[in-house]
Amino acid sequence: MTPVPLDTVGIWEATAGLPEQVEEAARTARDVEGLPEHDAVENVVAVGMGGSGIAGDILLASAGAFMAVPVITVKSYTLPAFVGDGTLLFAVSFSGDTEETIEAAKEGAAQGANVVIVTSGGELAKLGAAWGAPMVMLPDDLPQPRAAVGSLAIPPLVMLEEMGLFPGASRWIELAVEQLKRRRDQLTKAESPAAELARRIDSTIPLIHSSGALGGAAAQRWKTQINENANAPAFWNVQPELCHNEVQGWGQHIDVTREILSVVALRHDDEHPQVMRRFEMVTELVHDKVAGMHEVHAEGEGELAQLLDLVIYGDYVSLHLADYKGIDPGPVPTLSGLKQEFAPPPDSISV
Repeated sequence: MTPVPLDTVGIWEATAGLPEQVEEAARTARDVEGLPEHDAVENVVAVGMGGSGIAGDILLASAGAFMAVPVITVKSYTLPAFVGDGTLLFAVSFSGDTEETIEAAKEGAAQGANVVIVTSGGELAKLGAAWGAPMVMLPDDLPQPRAAVGSLAIPPLVMLEEMGLFPGASRWIELAVEQLKRRRDQLTKAESPAAELARRIDSTIPLIHSSGALGGAAAQRWKTQINENANAPAFWNVQPELCHNEVQGWGQHIDVTREILSVVALRHDDEHPQVMRRFEMVTELVHDKVAGMHEVHAEGEGELAQLLDLVIYGDYVSLHLADYKGIDPGPVPTLSGLKQEFAPPPDSISV
């Protein structure tokens, strides 16, 4: 009998439920009222941090190229000066108490932005109620923000479709769900490729490489999942930028890097032809300077499907890394301590 991994809060179960989570999030978001009219939106800003911040990355990667208005992500306290009454601002916080997101949302509301909130409650929900802002309330059975990627990321896509800003979103979501189910079936088998990749990189610090907005979002997700689920360091970079700096850094310390570093390249169908060449050249330059070079190829139809395919693959790799070390992937005491240290007093947040 296969031993059950240590998992006190249900991260493994939540990861396996990602396809259904995406489906439910899409259904929930279609009922949101009070969204601005299509012609009232001049730009879209997605605000969020950590496991909630990936919602903006997924929005940019899957919808940004198809929208007639610019999309940016903000992962900090302050907003660009252009934010105003033509801005559609998605404030995304799993807990509703993320101080950076609260401050940015308040700033956006003061500047006249149309604020839409995705949260489970907290101070952000209180602010949204006071403003009369459209809100998507998250399910109450999700153990951590990083296990709620579907619930956090899908509602903005659906709402943009409802406003006529991202036509066809529902079909892309359907295709993503189909691919997630296929990949889940593969990754939950006894001979899981995610488990095998985790074995190969287990004793190293992985550098996750990819390209473009799609690959950048996926690579950052892999990095942060390894950090939080496996309590291990990891880093990420994207093509073609890494060919303008990082590759030069492989000239020294080879005796160290070939022992402790590995490279995982996340490949997808939206790569520029020159980026394909750059991946090959980087492999030639680096292969003898690291412990291993590995590739994962995204599957599925469309940017959203391929991005979420890479997401669930990386999530399982991080969980297997945790399991090999006997680590519980749920608790994040260091992050919880930092959040508590910076949490404002409840009466300091006005509406």
